Amino acid sequence: MSSGTSPILSAKRISKSYPQGAGHLDILKEISLDIHHGEAICIVGASGAGKSTLLHILGTLDRPNSGELSFGGRSLLSMADEDLSLFRNQEMGFVFQFHHLLTEFTALENVLIPLRVRGVSKSESEDRAAEILNTLGLGERFEHFPSQLSGGELQRVAIARALIGRPQILFADEPTGNLDSHNSAVIQDLFFQLKESFGLTLVVVTHDPQFSRKFPRVLKMSDGRWV
Repeated sequence: MSSGTSPILSAKRISKSYPQGAGHLDILKEISLDIHHGEAICIVGASGAGKSTLLHILGTLDRPNSGELSFGGRSLLSMADEDLSLFRNQEMGFVFQFHHLLTEFTALENVLIPLRVRGVSKSESEDRAAEILNTLGLGERFEHFPSQLSGGELQRVAIARALIGRPQILFADEPTGNLDSHNSAVIQDLFFQLKESFGLTLVVVTHDPQFSRKFPRVLKMSDGRWV
């Protein structure tokens, strides 16, 4: 994509493989991608194409075997794990197919975790968690545990947790994969509403053609490469 501005996130020749028997299994094969601020990008492809692996590397949850990754011109792969974890907490948010909420914590407690990790006070964290849960229509669910929430509510709590730290980029891996058609449509629309209200850059992996059609930029992967 051509743009007069520098990309917020840039991946150059990213490759990833895993040992397999006496050899190795190539998952990503010199993938390059520039993502600009405010973009909404959807990555599609068959299972095993490398979509989730790429998303995890772009989000610094995994490291490639080779290639370069930079954020605002700053090299990420040269950072120590501890520094990278802090950077990720401040700049990136993540939503997965499975909400990954802590079952022993209430909705409010789950949402405020990223701020507590940053060292934000308990009272401020609680206030901000309450604010974003209200924004997502969960004002009556603060004290509910995950076992007491519906599938759509669980995913909205997960989205609230991803956004509470005001990230610049929101990554989502099959975020509607476990939802029925009604809740799926609600969550799809919610992503775009939040993108505008939070000024997000949005990168989503999905198998859902209805969801992918809503994106202005759709990239297709096959066998670890762009099609």
